[in-house]
Amino acid sequence: MNPDNLPQMLQTGFHLTLGATSFLMETLQDPLKREENLDKLKQSDLSLLADELLEKGEMTDREARNFVDTIFSQPGERENAPNDESVSHQQSDTATDTPVDSVVQPDVKEIQELTAQMAALRAQLENLRAENSQD
Repeated sequence: MNPDNLPQMLQTGFHLTLGATSFLMETLQDPLKREENLDKLKQSDLSLLADELLEKGEMTDREARNFVDTIFSQPGERENAPNDESVSHQQSDTATDTPVDSVVQPDVKEIQELTAQMAALRAQLENLRAENSQD
């Protein structure tokens, strides 16, 4: 075993495992996919199936990384990010005629003030209910 090849082998194994897991989840969740996937298992060559699972695992890995990058990126970075998720996000905004810049980020202080107002109103409502129940 070549130590230089080990990281590549581990990554390939990881992608193959992701693809197999995705294949299994599709098989369990969707009755139509179940029949299709079982036919693939019966009829296909194992090397072709392994290649398909590897490709599916690589795609799943890419999608997961893009999702995590999108979640953890700052709002300003999201607009300038060169990943696929950013592009599809911008396309969906233009499709609905909503510019990306018009999306307002909530202000933390404003949320805290509104929460305090709600708490005060709730306390006032409880006091009024208590007064009405005593009468």
